[in-house]
Amino acid sequence: MKIAIIGTAFPMRGAMAQLNGILANYLSKENEVEIFSFKRQYPKLLFPGKTQEDTSNVDIIDPKIRNTQIIDSIDPLNWRKSAKLIAKSNPDLLILRFWIPFFAPAFYSICKYVKKKTGAKVMFICDNVIPHEHRIGDETLIKLIFKVGDYFMIHSKSVENDLLKFSKGKPFMLSPHPVYNIFGPATGKTESREVIKEKFGIDLGNEKVILFFGYIRRYKGLPYLINAMKEINAKMKVKLMIVGEFYEDEKPTHDLIDSLGLKNDIFVISDYIPNEEVKYFFCASDVLVLPYIDATQSGIIQIAYYYDKPVIATNVGGLGEVVIDGKTGFVVEPRSSKSIADAIIEYYDKDLEKEFSANVAEEKKKYSWEEFITNIMKLVDASKN
Repeated sequence: MKIAIIGTAFPMRGAMAQLNGILANYLSKENEVEIFSFKRQYPKLLFPGKTQEDTSNVDIIDPKIRNTQIIDSIDPLNWRKSAKLIAKSNPDLLILRFWIPFFAPAFYSICKYVKKKTGAKVMFICDNVIPHEHRIGDETLIKLIFKVGDYFMIHSKSVENDLLKFSKGKPFMLSPHPVYNIFGPATGKTESREVIKEKFGIDLGNEKVILFFGYIRRYKGLPYLINAMKEINAKMKVKLMIVGEFYEDEKPTHDLIDSLGLKNDIFVISDYIPNEEVKYFFCASDVLVLPYIDATQSGIIQIAYYYDKPVIATNVGGLGEVVIDGKTGFVVEPRSSKSIADAIIEYYDKDLEKEFSANVAEEKKKYSWEEFITNIMKLVDASKN
């Protein structure tokens, strides 16, 4: 089958670019795959980060896969040019990730043209249907883009419920978010902490260490975790690493840490972490904590699971579908610093890291890329019949 993956990919940075790269690699084992990516993903005015380009040293995409940077998300004249180029490759299937409505006009225009010229089918892999941060016009754009969809892959029941509000009668399949396997093999906890000390000047020693990882926005609920640290450290000494670029003003976070007297217990690395350094933060930590107040699913959990790391997450969206309470971590109430603190204290009081890590090692087997690719093909084949 000839497959065109349309959307962000290296050298653009971020989870969606990484996932498209991994997807292309696995699909290319039995299909002819080409990527058509952005030359401009967001206008600078709308991008809250420092740079849109990946600073990693290694391109995760197999060099045999053609990756053409052509799409300009905000230039309608470019959409026709991009669509013509994609149509020339005569694909059987277009695969696009959908997570925010911003790209809907470009994707709709491109897909409509390519479908008309080639008869290609369109599959959306929906990381979200309704975005975490709502904007006027979102629903109109979602309805527009889903008109050109033929199949939908989703990762959680939460997203399934949202999908059915906008697309009824079209084939879909729920297949869990696969693990991230691009950041290299695990390193020992001691070695990882030494690397962090050398590269970032953070001395974790033999302390208990919890991790918050990923870019920071309001819906991630970080203040609830920071407030929980006050209660935790009244009972035991625990360090928190906050690792990720702020997509909002970071001053209130530092002010909160200072006001609680936690400056020596919370380390903040407010930057995008290159692929080759990601593993050290997970391998140096005892547990990942996600205090989200809104979610669909989380790719961060799938990084933790790859490294057999337990997770404490709030019960929002599909997080509770992946974190098995009392087995691979804890699922706690959202917007509750006390619930987060109680779970972390229990985790250490009962010395659960070894037991939970072994459970994660077994549980993560269901999140393989091979299984995800098989499900994509099952969905396409079933719809043909």
